[in-house]
Amino acid sequence: MNNRLKVLRAERNWSQAELADRLGVSRQTVNALETGRYDPSLPLAFKIARVFEQPIESIFND
Repeated sequence: MNNRLKVLRAERNWSQAELADRLGVSRQTVNALETGRYDPSLPLAFKIARVFEQPIESIFND
């Protein structure tokens, strides 16, 4: 699954660690999401959408 996490994070000048704190996950999880090695659970995808104030569909695509 492709995503725009790295771009969205960069637009806000957040580090992976800052995003991880906001999401309640590890920095390694954020890295795995950004590189496509890990697809988020549905609850995590909703949390990501809330943090970036965007619909899930605008962040993730298959």
